[in-house]
Amino acid sequence: MRIRATVAAVSGALALSALAVPASHAADSAWSVQAQAAKTAAASGQSVSSAKSARAADAAAADLGVTFSNLKVAKAIKVGAAGHYSTTVTYTLTHGANYDLTSDDFANGPYLYKGDFETPDTVLFGYDAATCNATSTTTANCSGKIDITPGEDDLLNVDAGKWSAGALALQYSTGDVSDQGALGTTLVQRLSKLTVNAAPEPVKKGKTITVTGKLSRANWETNKYAGYATQKVVLQFRKKTSSTYTNVKGITSSSTGTLKTTTKATVDGYYRFTFAGTTTTPAVSAAGDYVDVK
Repeated sequence: MRIRATVAAVSGALALSALAVPASHAADSAWSVQAQAAKTAAASGQSVSSAKSARAADAAAADLGVTFSNLKVAKAIKVGAAGHYSTTVTYTLTHGANYDLTSDDFANGPYLYKGDFETPDTVLFGYDAATCNATSTTTANCSGKIDITPGEDDLLNVDAGKWSAGALALQYSTGDVSDQGALGTTLVQRLSKLTVNAAPEPVKKGKTITVTGKLSRANWETNKYAGYATQKVVLQFRKKTSSTYTNVKGITSSSTGTLKTTTKATVDGYYRFTFAGTTTTPAVSAAGDYVDVK
């Protein structure tokens, strides 16, 4: 679940308008809504409660004194055109001895942000708060999820690429918060697809076959898959008696992502295209297409 707004010094009713949440998320837990409010309010020097009251707009947010360390997040999160995607984030939470992590008044969780920590372009939270297991009177091992639903405007195509990880702790009754960034990085990528078809088959030994296919990736704004243009793709071949593919030749996808090349058929085997990936789009290989050589 995301907030998409430049975090600025806001107050009163204006702060609430910056926290608009898609209607489809109306059933989200208190955590997902309050955490977004806290992230926005923390950067403006307010508490969440002050962001909800014009009369208290000048109240400063108190730092809970909670810190986060040892955060671990997946190297890449591959997100399709629609549906629900989530990834688990773990970290160590350190807190004052007077805190009760099981209290209904306290919650914490991880998030991802694109851009600057103080004024992020986009922030992705989980639907629910993290769960924590105490390891001492002041430390706990915590695990939380980042939830992404591209069909509900969580992402724009320009959001693909490197994201940073942070974590946030919140006291609901006061709106006070501890917010820490630069805990790790990950790639949020537009899921890729690759197809192949080798023809004709069967084919006489030494004759030319034509291999076609298409490289496409998720478009988070249309919620469909679209061709990935002008990308380097390699045609590979695997003999029927082998388990290893070898490179045949490299080609470039067209302006619509289509692929087409030719090669000589010499022995029975499988042809496929493979794409090495980019920071915005993960690597992918097509399933091999078998050609029977007579």
